[in-house]
Amino acid sequence: MKKTFHRLAAATALAAFAAGFGLAGDASAQQKVLRFIPHSNLPAIDPVATTGYVVRNHGYLVYDTLFATDANFKIQPQMVDKWSTSPDGLRWEFTLRSGMKFHDGTPVRGADAAASIRRWSARDSFGQTLAAAVAGYDVVNELTFAIRLTKPFPLMIDALGKLSSQVPFIMPERIANTDPATPIQDATGSGPFRFVRDQWVPGQKAVYEKFADYKPRSEPPSWAAGGKVVKVDRVEWRIIPDGAVAAAALTQGEVDWLEQPLFDLMPQLARNRDISLEQIDPMGSVAMLRFNHLHPPFNDAKVRQAVQMAVNQSDYLQAIAGSKEYYKECKSVFPCGTPLSSDVGAAALAGNLDRAKAILKESSYKNEKVIIISPTDIPTNHVQSLVTEDLLKRLGMNVELVATDWGSVLARRASRNPAEQGGWSIFHTWWVGPDLVNPALHAPLRGHGAAAWPGWPTDPTAESLRDRWLAAATAAEQTAIARQIQENAVKEVPYVTTGQFQQPTAFRKNVTGIVISPVPFFWNVDKR
Repeated sequence: MKKTFHRLAAATALAAFAAGFGLAGDASAQQKVLRFIPHSNLPAIDPVATTGYVVRNHGYLVYDTLFATDANFKIQPQMVDKWSTSPDGLRWEFTLRSGMKFHDGTPVRGADAAASIRRWSARDSFGQTLAAAVAGYDVVNELTFAIRLTKPFPLMIDALGKLSSQVPFIMPERIANTDPATPIQDATGSGPFRFVRDQWVPGQKAVYEKFADYKPRSEPPSWAAGGKVVKVDRVEWRIIPDGAVAAAALTQGEVDWLEQPLFDLMPQLARNRDISLEQIDPMGSVAMLRFNHLHPPFNDAKVRQAVQMAVNQSDYLQAIAGSKEYYKECKSVFPCGTPLSSDVGAAALAGNLDRAKAILKESSYKNEKVIIISPTDIPTNHVQSLVTEDLLKRLGMNVELVATDWGSVLARRASRNPAEQGGWSIFHTWWVGPDLVNPALHAPLRGHGAAAWPGWPTDPTAESLRDRWLAAATAAEQTAIARQIQENAVKEVPYVTTGQFQQPTAFRKNVTGIVISPVPFFWNVDKR
């Protein structure tokens, strides 16, 4: 009876959804249109202002990058034609490919790239490290710019070619000159698709059209690198928060691609001969619980340690994915299966509630309210929040769950006010593995206070160890420092890892060419 009710509810909601979008005969009927359901609403369009993956995914449609990461984790030139470094390592010069244009028809210039990197580096964790070494930017000519440094920065290309949030996308200078703390409203880029701003309805849809003047590279696509050849005329994002309705839309052919189907609906989708379920992210994602370090109770490391001790990863992973086919426990701050992963300090995540209560008694906790902010429209985050709500109550803490949409969560987590004055205490999220593989990229491990990822921990030891890792001369030295970084993280607890999981994607079998990658890309995708 329960399953019948859900099917009827999904069918009713799908009918309303189809009617609302006019799927029977819309204006794009003569075009090749790829209809896609993203994992959440697109609440904003500035990929520098947030680490939210839905905004990153939007960014890859409309912007391009100077360099890009390929499937072998190698950095490849993208917008750059050639580059050079001075003998002392204090000047890097970059020349762009000729003939590239922005969506407004203006040429892409070195000045645009310089301004974009300057703005990005004020917000991104890796970019901030670069910015600390920058003496200035020079525009050499129309296509060439240079970065002057106060000290050598050997990881320059790694920074400019990073795969995921926040990505150093290139914007027109007029937009890139916007204060990094002020979200942009103009999504003019030079990428393979143009954002149709007047058709964007937050909470309902976002529309992208093929950019006819885009000049793809000649190499085959590999993750974010290579030729971004567009094979559809239009990409329409359809926002469907209800997972059952989203699956029904895919099953009935109303949409072509569902980014993150609900795990408990995968057996049903797998039985449909018109649908493919594929794991396009071989590394998987790392789920986590993030604390606000600014205010009680989590400004006390003892309180954070108590929660860390109480966390039983299997509870979270079963809530997220259900079947062990899709998850594994991982108590490393670097994704399990990657070179820097380690079991150092794993005993601190023992899932021992009695020991956690004892640690909490040793702390400064005085029954302050713990406010968990949770997005109901992102099941992976919301189910983690429900597990944490129950766990903290059993631990003896005063807990309130505030469940809203993801856009509201993003807005509230930016607040640095105390929890009961519009702020927060805990939120849940996940990061794709490539974002966490080393200390240069790993934003949640940073301890640089007000400039850090929301949660804003201040941890001089973490910063010092990161600097040492960046300066290490050998892989063996880097590995040893990475173990020290993990030891410190177990002590200071900037966040708690709740496990590692793999999220398959689902698409109709008339869709081909999806690039195997941790990020959903829309070039090379075709629809028969």
